[in-house]
Amino acid sequence: MSALQLAGIAAGAVAGGFVSGFTGFGTALTAIGIWLQILPPAVAGMLVLVCSVAAQAASMPAVFRAIEPRRVLPFVLPGILGVPVGAWLLAELQPGWVRLGVGLLLVGYSSFLLLRRPRESLTWGGAAADAAVGFAGGVLGGLIGLSGALPTLWATLRGWPKLESRTVFQSFNLTIGALALGAHVWAGMLTAPVLHASVVALPAVFLGTWLGVRTWYRVGERGFRTTILLLLGLSGALLLRAAV
Repeated sequence: MSALQLAGIAAGAVAGGFVSGFTGFGTALTAIGIWLQILPPAVAGMLVLVCSVAAQAASMPAVFRAIEPRRVLPFVLPGILGVPVGAWLLAELQPGWVRLGVGLLLVGYSSFLLLRRPRESLTWGGAAADAAVGFAGGVLGGLIGLSGALPTLWATLRGWPKLESRTVFQSFNLTIGALALGAHVWAGMLTAPVLHASVVALPAVFLGTWLGVRTWYRVGERGFRTTILLLLGLSGALLLRAAV
């Protein structure tokens, strides 16, 4: 690899790790734009998956003791079931239309929540609604690789505190991401170029994650919520760009 590629891999990993350490998600959203400029798409996509799981695992100690199974499992278990459904739908649906719909949803709702005055949190549906959102997130993960967006948005609508919210969508993202990584490794996609890039990226992503977690500790509820909604809106905008 050239010096430019090595520097780009490290820079993307630090940035992606920082965002993931700070918010509990967003490695792919942050790093993929940098890595696609210097790496083949297949290598960049697999590297994103490796670093996303690594960043999620590295920041899990910050929230592990606060995880409540009754809150997390209604998302995670249906999400696992939703992944193969999404993979099956991949052959039946046009991913471009799915990206368009999800992009509009993320941009619309994140903008609405950012601009509205504080109101009562959404309490409708209980665990059943949580499970439906988890299942839909798993389907989107299998369909377009975007598993965490709906649970993250839902946690914000619920109005849960930042620690409780993060235990939900970080547990969800780590579980679905680890399953996806295992499936890709089983399919033989952990190639030599991916391994070489991972040797450079993983130390950098751990550094970025550590810095992100330290920043997360210092940010209040409102700042964390605003950051989450801005990242969701950006994710939706990127989906819209990819769909048109």
